[in-house]
Amino acid sequence: MLHRTMSDPLPLALRRDLEDVLGHLQYARRNDDLGRLALLTCWDVRRWARRAHEERLAQQASDLFTAQPHPSRAAFLDQVDSMIAELERIRTQTH
Repeated sequence: MLHRTMSDPLPLALRRDLEDVLGHLQYARRNDDLGRLALLTCWDVRRWARRAHEERLAQQASDLFTAQPHPSRAAFLDQVDSMIAELERIRTQTH
């Protein structure tokens, strides 16, 4: 699988969209808004990941929403935290 490198930055529009998606996710996570987190992962993260050719992340976002029921609230939030960490990693690699 190909991974982005520092020499292959994201286009400006995708970087801006990443900042928006990540900001919305972090805000919903801080406020423990589970419904908003589910919506953001299903629609915004998945859409962004597909546009950025991050297929593994797109599949992870889809699975987070469709793989129900979750074993616990904590398990769901752990998966969200993992997704946020991955998006932050992508952001730091592309700057």
